[in-house]
Amino acid sequence: MKKFFFTFGQNHAHRYNGVTLDCDSVVQINAEDEGKARDKMVDMFGMVWGFSYSEERIQMHYYPRGVVLEVDA
Repeated sequence: MKKFFFTFGQNHAHRYNGVTLDCDSVVQINAEDEGKARDKMVDMFGMVWGFSYSEERIQMHYYPRGVVLEVDA
C-alpha cells in the first residue's frame, strides 16, 4: 500500500467522526494507487477538498496540524 495525502482549501471545513478537518490538516489514505485513494476521498468528502499528493510530493510544513485522519481505501 502507498500513502496519499489530501488537503482542504480555506473554505473547506469538515467534521468526520469527531475530528475537525480544515486547511491546516491532512488526510492520509493508504491505497494501491492514487485512483483508489481519490475514490475513497470522494466517498468521504465529495468534491469539497483541495489537492492530492504522493508521499514524495507532500510538503507537511504547510499543514501545521499534520495528518489528523488516516484511513485505508
